[in-house]
Amino acid sequence: MNSLDDEQFFQLCQLNRRNGVHFERDKNGKIYFMSPTGQSPTGSIGGKCDLEIAFEIMLWSKKSGKGFAFGPATGFTLPDTSVKSPDTAWISRENWKKVPKGLRRKFAPICPEFVVEVKSETDNWEESETKMRDWIANGCKLGWLIDPSEKLIMIYTPENVYPEKQVFGVITGGNLLKGLKIDLRTVFEDLEED
Repeated sequence: MNSLDDEQFFQLCQLNRRNGVHFERDKNGKIYFMSPTGQSPTGSIGGKCDLEIAFEIMLWSKKSGKGFAFGPATGFTLPDTSVKSPDTAWISRENWKKVPKGLRRKFAPICPEFVVEVKSETDNWEESETKMRDWIANGCKLGWLIDPSEKLIMIYTPENVYPEKQVFGVITGGNLLKGLKIDLRTVFEDLEED
């Protein structure tokens, strides 16, 4: 089967959205099925972890007024033609205004400046790290790869695409997301404890 063009891929995603089926497309046109968090072995806990970090970023974004936060159902067409959906993303107001209004309702042709990927127990580190490097290669300025199960985070920047794993603690948005400060130890509290 030939690769789907942008419109065909968008329509495929729209037709399957109500069923909770999500897809991503790589730069070569290969389409990948993305398993919903609730179907991973972490089940409800995985969904809560995704929402917790998204909430913190949305709250900061609303207070700062400097841009817009996006959730996991948002697809972006990246400069390399891949279409990816991060667990959470942020785009500055200035850059969002550059996207033609007619394209904002589809997979907007823009790479978020900040992305978060929350690793589920079914994700492997190598694939997750490759995805983060893809984000950076396409123009993302800051990326967090978070593993709630192991309580580890990797912080990606254009200057550091092979970061070390760090144990949970307080992280900040640096110069890009000034004022964003999150204590991952409290955001991802252990939901399996009584």
